[in-house]
Amino acid sequence: MTDVQALSGDALLSHTAALRSLYVDAFCAPPWNEDESRATEFTDRLLTDVRRPGFAAAVAVREGEPVGFATGWTTLDPFPGDRSYPQVVAALGARDTADWLMGAREIDTLVVSHAAHGTGVASSLLRTVVAGAPGGRSWLLTSAGAPRAVAFYRREGWAQVTHPSPDGKGIVVFLGPGHPGAALAAEPL
Repeated sequence: MTDVQALSGDALLSHTAALRSLYVDAFCAPPWNEDESRATEFTDRLLTDVRRPGFAAAVAVREGEPVGFATGWTTLDPFPGDRSYPQVVAALGARDTADWLMGAREIDTLVVSHAAHGTGVASSLLRTVVAGAPGGRSWLLTSAGAPRAVAFYRREGWAQVTHPSPDGKGIVVFLGPGHPGAALAAEPL
């Protein structure tokens, strides 16, 4: 049995070593193929992320060990200009970015160990971290090069509002099922 719990930032930080291990398991493998140094960057960044306004986190625990986690926070105004954020603005435009994303719960990370794939853990983590999103507004982005992730979010009822370039590269932005802008979203390809 897997138990999914919402955690405060400080409680989440008590699991940092396990979160790093889960991050490596998920993102150092295909299709992400990240270098293990990115896991260290993630855990370093987590120290600041847990202090963001609207921070939310969930951890899935099976037999006393974390098997997945999710984090998110409120996207502030002005819209960030680092990481993949400029790609979001380029894809959505400044107006939709402001209307749909600022003030919404941004899902930053959703990780499930390979051993827990297909067990419903990811769905539970996502629902838990989205619960209480301001006005039901939540959003996330993922890589177009991760078709399993894109298909998962579609199955969960998230509305795809951007489409990758013809070569299938870039990012894909989704609005959560409770987001008022989801009804305005373009149909998936």
